Amino acid sequence: MSQLRDWTLVDVIIIGGGIHGCSTALHLCLAGLKPVLIEKDYAGRHASGVNAGGVRQLARDVAEIPLSIRSMGIWENIADLVDDDCGFESHGQVLVAENEAELADFRARVADLNARGFTHEELIDGAELRRLVPAVAESCPGGVVSRRDGAAQPARTTAAFRRKAEQLGAIIHEGVPATNIRKDGKLWRVDVGSERYAAPALVNAAGAWAGHISAELYEGVAVETIAPMLMITSPVPHFIDPVVILRGRKLSFKQFKNGTVLIGGGHLATPYKELNETVLDWRKLAESARTVFELFAVMRSATIVRAWAGIEARMPDDIPVFGPSAVHEGLYHQFGFSAHGFQLGPGAGAVMAELIAHGGTQTPIGGLNISRFSKPTPSATA
Repeated sequence: MSQLRDWTLVDVIIIGGGIHGCSTALHLCLAGLKPVLIEKDYAGRHASGVNAGGVRQLARDVAEIPLSIRSMGIWENIADLVDDDCGFESHGQVLVAENEAELADFRARVADLNARGFTHEELIDGAELRRLVPAVAESCPGGVVSRRDGAAQPARTTAAFRRKAEQLGAIIHEGVPATNIRKDGKLWRVDVGSERYAAPALVNAAGAWAGHISAELYEGVAVETIAPMLMITSPVPHFIDPVVILRGRKLSFKQFKNGTVLIGGGHLATPYKELNETVLDWRKLAESARTVFELFAVMRSATIVRAWAGIEARMPDDIPVFGPSAVHEGLYHQFGFSAHGFQLGPGAGAVMAELIAHGGTQTPIGGLNISRFSKPTPSATA
């Protein structure tokens, strides 16, 4: 790090302090680079700190699977990286088929993945489903399991990545937004309150706010702001170890050691991102609760204790924008994880650091490039 007149010169500027920004900062430090991370609120304030904590390879888009596999290897040794196990537990994740038609669709998907060389998803029959999830309704004929999957504690995880990155030399700015983002010659320049930074590389990891940044840099894409809802129940007797998800009806849930059950699955609140606020849709929450109660009789005595939502970005095709800019040298995008980016965070940070430090990666990410959406408008600063 050096002074460039009244500018602080670093190797990389990262905008956004969710798990992706913090993971990228950490891995850049491990690569011998000096990053500055800028978060307008605090690390994990939005999606990264308030999601369901699912650590899943299961049911991902094919374009995401290599990144998910890369990330899973890091999750399984997470304490070695961040000095905290992040509450990670690997009891698998199970996708339940509610009828024979869904099971047929799952069978076709698993066959397709196997043909592509991916073996992490395993089709299971009703007997194996009930061995893994004994309390499931007898009407469910089977499903799919990814046995290495699990869950972790999202706020704790994001804080661990932030803490370790700072210990390794990353500069962390919280509570002040990045402003006046521009390219000047070969350097990116960003103002952070009274501080000013310059770097040859800039990472746009700003979550629901990343679309504004990409648009200002002549690389606008359609980014929708969403607010997935979650709720926690009163304790019930232990009945499940894996995380369970449904596709026909929006649902995911897991049981904690204290007996409480976390219920999510994709129903959305109304986000007001400029206010950092959300308004819950209690009818949709009731729908999620009703689905759980129908499938698991043990849940019928539970009550809902608390509900919340986090603000994040969703892309039109439900997979992230990840990789180099199609317009600017030294600009990288890492956003739009569409309500399933938590598991990808550790691996995405490692891959992004490889792209910046070495100019490439062995992890296939071509299907995630921003250029899949549009032909960006050229800029005079490109």
